[in-house]
Amino acid sequence: MQFSLCRLRTHQWCFLLFNVLLFHALLFGADFVEEYILQPTPGVYTDGTVLDVRERARKLDLSGTRGNESQYYPITNPNACLNSDLFLLTIIFSSPSNHTQRNAVRATWANQTRVQSFAVRTLFFLGLSPSTATQETVMTESGRHGDMVQGYVNDSPHGQAEREVLALRWVVAFCPVARFVLITQDSVFVNLPALGGYLLGLRRHPEDLYLGRVIHKDTPDRDPSSPSYLAPALYPDRYLPDYCARTASVLSQDVVRKVYVASAGVRAALPADVFVGLCAWKAGVVPTHSARFSGEKHIHYNDCCYRYLFNTAGMGSEELGTVWADLGQEDGGCSLLETYYGLVACKALTYLDKLSFFNSKGQED
Repeated sequence: MQFSLCRLRTHQWCFLLFNVLLFHALLFGADFVEEYILQPTPGVYTDGTVLDVRERARKLDLSGTRGNESQYYPITNPNACLNSDLFLLTIIFSSPSNHTQRNAVRATWANQTRVQSFAVRTLFFLGLSPSTATQETVMTESGRHGDMVQGYVNDSPHGQAEREVLALRWVVAFCPVARFVLITQDSVFVNLPALGGYLLGLRRHPEDLYLGRVIHKDTPDRDPSSPSYLAPALYPDRYLPDYCARTASVLSQDVVRKVYVASAGVRAALPADVFVGLCAWKAGVVPTHSARFSGEKHIHYNDCCYRYLFNTAGMGSEELGTVWADLGQEDGGCSLLETYYGLVACKALTYLDKLSFFNSKGQED
C-alpha cells in the first residue's frame, strides 16, 4: 500500500511537526538564547577607577609621539591611515613565517577597499621572528605590499597580551580616524560586506561598542604553573568578565582607547581575548553578542550561509581561495529563503563534522 501524506492521522502530523521543531531548536536554539541573555545593559559608571580610565581615554592623544614610535615598531607604516573618512580598519594578527596564509588573505576577502562606498583598510600585525632570515623576508614583504605593522614583541603565546597592547597603541597613534577596528587572525575568513552593513545599520551612536561572539561565565586560570595564570589579587571573582572570542571582534574607536588605557593596570600574560575582555571590564565596557560571529568554529561551506555570517575560523590558504572563487568578489546576494536553507545546511553539516571528528578521535584512543 502506497504511503500518502494526506492519510496521516493527527498524532502522526504532530509527531512530524515536533521533530521538525526539535531539529530547528537544536540548530538555532542556542543562538536565540545567547542573543537574549548576552545583550549588554546600559552602563552606570559610579566606580572611581572606571571613571578615571574613561576620562584618561577621552583625553588620550599620541599624535605628538609619532616620531618616536619606531622604538615600539620595527615596521611602523605611519602612512597607512591617511584616509580621513576611514570607516573600518581591520587588524589581522599573523606570525612572521605565515607569508603563504597572508598572501591568501590578500588575494581574497582582504582585497576590498570599500563597503557600500565607505572606506575600509586591512593591515597585518606581526611580532618579532627569532630567525634573521624570516625577519628579512618580512621586511621585503612589507616593502612590497605596504600593509604590515610589526611590534617589538615575541611571536609566542606568552606575548599575546603585549602584542594586543602594541596593536591598540598603533591604532591610537596612527589611525585615530577609523570609526571601527576589527581585530582578527590570518586563519579567519571575514565577510566584510555583511559586517560593514551591520555596523552601518546601528541605530545608536557607535560608542562603547565591543562586538563579537561573547564568551559567558568562563573561569579564570588559577594554576600558577600555567602561562595564562590569572592571580586572584588581580581578579578575585569566580568567573571572568564576559569577553569576545579572539577569532574576530569589533571595537569602536573610543573602546580602542579605553582598552589601551586600562591595559596599564592589567599586567598578566593572558590569552588575547581574555586580556581585552578584562581591560574592557575595567573601562566599564560591556561586550555585545552576535551569533553571526562563528567564534572558534569552522563553519561548513555554503554560499548563502557564508554571505550571512560575519566570519568563520580555521581557514587554510587553499580553502580561502576556493571559497572566495565561489563567492566571487561581487555581492551576489541570497533571498531570505535561500539564506534560511543555507544556514540550516551549514549548521547541520558543521555539527556532523564535529561529531565525526570526535568519533574518529575516540576510535584512535
